[in-house]
Amino acid sequence: MHTLDGILLNHVVICSPIAWFVAQALKVPLYYRVEHRWDWGRFIGSGGMPSSHTAMVVALSIAVGTLEGFQSALFGICFVLSTIVMYDATGVRRETGTQATVINQILKDVLINGKRISDEELKELVGHTPFEVLGGFVLGAITAITYLWIAVR
Repeated sequence: MHTLDGILLNHVVICSPIAWFVAQALKVPLYYRVEHRWDWGRFIGSGGMPSSHTAMVVALSIAVGTLEGFQSALFGICFVLSTIVMYDATGVRRETGTQATVINQILKDVLINGKRISDEELKELVGHTPFEVLGGFVLGAITAITYLWIAVR
């Protein structure tokens, strides 16, 4: 039980998911502002503004850096992990979404014997634009700094 208490009281373990949650929660009203319709599925969906993965790993890095030292090897690991996540979000995952858009268009245009090849569309919103990743970075930093200022005084 002592180990579970340590995990549940760990500021890094608390701070990072808070950043993810805030980013996911912001996706719903931001989507409404752009698309003029509510989509509550954006709360659990990937992609969109801001990048919740980026917010989470940036909050992780800042929390570890603040608590363990920005010169520590542990911060270095978190920093490298953060850069990989942000690169992946704007690279591979973004390209996957672009390909899904093209494939979905093909499925809409191509008919076989009067029937669609598939009625199920691929998920297009899986990656992020650099601006969305920047939004996640800023949100993660603000969340970590605010959380640590309140919780670790």
